[in-house]
Amino acid sequence: METIQHKARHRRRRLHMTVGIPTAVVLAAGMAYGGAAGLFGKDAQPRASAAKAVTLASDVADGFASVTAMGQRGTYGGRDGETVTVKNLADLEKYATATKPYVIVVAAEITMNPKGKEIKVASDKTIVGAGTSGHIVGGGFFLGQGVHNVIIRNLTIRDSYQDRWSDKVDDFDAIQMDGAHHVWIDHNDLSHMADGLIDSRKDTTYLTVSWNRLRTHNKAFGIGWTPNTTADITIHHNWFHETEQRNPSADNVAHAHLYNNYLQDDPGTAITSSYGNYARGRTKMVLENSYFEGFRNPVIKDDTAALVQRGNVFVGTTGRNEHGGEAFDPKKYYRYTLDAAADVPARVKSGSGPQTMIGKPAGTSAGAGAAATLTVAKDGSARYTTVQAAVNAVPADNTSRVVIMVAPGTYREHVKVPANKPFVTIQGSGASRHDTVIISNASTGTPKPDGSGDYGTDCAAVIALADEFQARNLTITNDFDEDANQGKGGQQALALRTAADKVVLDSLILNGDQDTLLMDFAGKDKLSRVYVTNSYIVGSVDFIYGRATAVVDKSVITLKKRWNGASGGYILAPGTPPDRKGFLVINSTVNGDVSDGSFYLGRNWHGGGDAGLRPQATVRNTYLPSAIKTTTPWSDMGGFSWKKDRFAEYKNTGPGAGSASGDRPQLTDAQAGGQEIADWLGNWTPSAS
Repeated sequence: METIQHKARHRRRRLHMTVGIPTAVVLAAGMAYGGAAGLFGKDAQPRASAAKAVTLASDVADGFASVTAMGQRGTYGGRDGETVTVKNLADLEKYATATKPYVIVVAAEITMNPKGKEIKVASDKTIVGAGTSGHIVGGGFFLGQGVHNVIIRNLTIRDSYQDRWSDKVDDFDAIQMDGAHHVWIDHNDLSHMADGLIDSRKDTTYLTVSWNRLRTHNKAFGIGWTPNTTADITIHHNWFHETEQRNPSADNVAHAHLYNNYLQDDPGTAITSSYGNYARGRTKMVLENSYFEGFRNPVIKDDTAALVQRGNVFVGTTGRNEHGGEAFDPKKYYRYTLDAAADVPARVKSGSGPQTMIGKPAGTSAGAGAAATLTVAKDGSARYTTVQAAVNAVPADNTSRVVIMVAPGTYREHVKVPANKPFVTIQGSGASRHDTVIISNASTGTPKPDGSGDYGTDCAAVIALADEFQARNLTITNDFDEDANQGKGGQQALALRTAADKVVLDSLILNGDQDTLLMDFAGKDKLSRVYVTNSYIVGSVDFIYGRATAVVDKSVITLKKRWNGASGGYILAPGTPPDRKGFLVINSTVNGDVSDGSFYLGRNWHGGGDAGLRPQATVRNTYLPSAIKTTTPWSDMGGFSWKKDRFAEYKNTGPGAGSASGDRPQLTDAQAGGQEIADWLGNWTPSAS
């Protein structure tokens, strides 16, 4: 029976390298989109073709604007409505004040008339600049009581100034909110107005203000103006440059989370800062990893306020720098990642304000390294309901990290990340790796629904063909019923398949039986390295296999019985090219409820009968249970002797460790010094992204 399966394996493991590549979805500067000409006004543009579909509405807010509350599930603006392009004031006002949802693309300089006019934006709107061409001159936007789910992005709003520096007469703000909720203000350039750049008033809450430039102004960003303490606000990665006061001031804010902001006061100019961040009244403020340069009184608080500081940098500042009291833990409300404070000036200078391509990750110019986030939830509370839909939305040839954050739930689908979509992370957002499950139930011999043949290795629940792929905090499972499908073709049922370089698999559960985890190369001439850590890998036969250079570190390998209840199998099946490293299992544990002496550590896979391969596996510093064959832990495969390939152990422990012999090679200390993780991964150091 096993011999027949071995021969079948060589036929079935011809990997399918043809990739179905989804349409790229990038917003290029100046791209026209909207409804048919005349439908949305004389300056509206026709919708782009499907091949150039844009995803202006694909992003959703982070921070407090992402929290489900007040009947609103996060902030996603007008994504459910039409996309229109406007180039004049009449059209902008028409769609911004409409009762229906719209994505409104501002593709020109629009001057407010009269000066100081603030368009009264209605709920469920995204107002976004096309590239850097969207300018609002001489006025701004007003969000009144109860207005919600509004996104204002990528715009320059400027020049309602009335020649009064401390203007007590005019109220010509760039963005004013009175009692709104779930608002995201992102990547705008705000300057030279007649009152505030941003005023968040009258208990406006669930607000995120991110990656904006607030500059050349007196009163930058004021918050509060009621005795209530109900507002929740996140302010991150903004550049306050040459602004005198309210940077911001936060009056009676229940939760004010400020992080990675850059406050800069240039010496020797006409504008001198009065203060930086100010916690007023009963505000609870958390201030993290921000950078203050040249500011007077960089951080101040009232006696009644609580202000917690962590990790901030102060350069050339003078005067008050205060903290005290107990605030709150932002991570109880949402996930976020801090940049190092020392990196903030460069990151914020390059990444804040309007960007040429809004489809690029938030906070980056092209090629920079910050991560954009796409969200997935089965219940419709996120931008996408399937993981594959989020993958499809990643721009082709992306140069920056995109994190696909998947809400808890079970997603029964085949997810493929094609080779032209690097830097993708698929991450579960639950409290543990058990919460988010991606699952398939096909085997290599299962016919595809479209009749194009069997799945082959595309049966995997997740297939990663792009470099720099990462998967984190997930369960990935193939629950193919091998018992019920005996005699129906290939029985191998993969959970995860990779064929790429610099792949990180962290905090995963990988469930399968035969061929659970395939770590392969994209070609003999292409380096393909994989780092697996803090994970559980479950299977029975060759369930960690492939031709990649791979490290399994600090993980648990669980042995399971076969479909018929029998114990017996193989853990590793490397198919390594002769000039590459194979598999290294290190600092790990093997366990499982199987019979003593029933499992091999592995065997040598010469895929397709390729005698030119030299499979390699080293298992070291790992606990081995009694299930491992103690005298002969390695086995031949397909007529090739494992002793002519590269198999060894070093300082394993447990009842299955055994002693050195001709059938159980052990590394010397000197040899082990050349078989460390760094030797496998070379010039690549895996890191979280």
